[in-house]
Amino acid sequence: MTHFAELLLNGISMGSVYALIALGFVIIFKASEVVNFAHASLLLVGGFLIAELHDDIGFWPAVLAGAAGAALTAAFVEFAIIRRSRAHHSVLAIVTIGIDIILATELTRRIGTQVMAMGDPWGDSVVHLGPVSIAETRIVALIVAACLIGTFLLAFKYTGWGVAMRAAAEDHETAALMGVRLSRVSLSAWAVAGALAAVAALFLAVFPTPGLDRTTGLIALKAFPAAILGGLDSTTGALVGGLVIGVTEALMSGYQGEMAFLGRGIGDVAPFLVMIIVLLIRPAGLFGTRELTRV
Repeated sequence: MTHFAELLLNGISMGSVYALIALGFVIIFKASEVVNFAHASLLLVGGFLIAELHDDIGFWPAVLAGAAGAALTAAFVEFAIIRRSRAHHSVLAIVTIGIDIILATELTRRIGTQVMAMGDPWGDSVVHLGPVSIAETRIVALIVAACLIGTFLLAFKYTGWGVAMRAAAEDHETAALMGVRLSRVSLSAWAVAGALAAVAALFLAVFPTPGLDRTTGLIALKAFPAAILGGLDSTTGALVGGLVIGVTEALMSGYQGEMAFLGRGIGDVAPFLVMIIVLLIRPAGLFGTRELTRV
């Protein structure tokens, strides 16, 4: 029972980090109708800046710099490439794959074979909750992710920016006619998604992970099933999908010995299996909007 509780807590913590990344996928899709496959590289940009700067300017300023750097990179991609293209949204999704390759190649060249420390103040501290032990970084990740997601959802519901984004997501043409500046909404959405990805990168590269390396960005791909699972146009779905994927991955990895007949590495495959099963039942995701077609 203790082992199950530890796996569950770790799964919820990692799920909250996946939710941050999935939320980035969702808000970009809602604002610009583009599936951003360059999100993994934006995450790596933020993580690299934090790892590179924490010795010079301190940990918390480095986190802010990493979030700002990822936000600016995302905003530049939107302004210089996505906005300028008149291609269909499905073509733009392929364009983001090219952007991802360019960014990932440059970051891989800079990181090389080293594993970069993030300079976090929590180190390898472990918190004991009765018989259950969990890394302090996991608890901090859960708290920070909950605060950021909660702040975003409140802003999304009650601020003018949130109203503009919801209007744009509902109907781009009508929103534009009503005075919503779609370009500004799209630019801000990409920037926010980049900043959230940078925070997620921090918690993906701290204890018990050795640090940031050139493969860290690939972990963001596990958040893509979370976004699809919850519904690519649902912010609530991103949160639920992240938690489902995080818990599923933790439990499948933790009980891998008992499921040896499924093969090794089932925890890495589990998020995609869950996504496929859900999509077979609900093609729009758990909270996604179903498209109605007149026949």
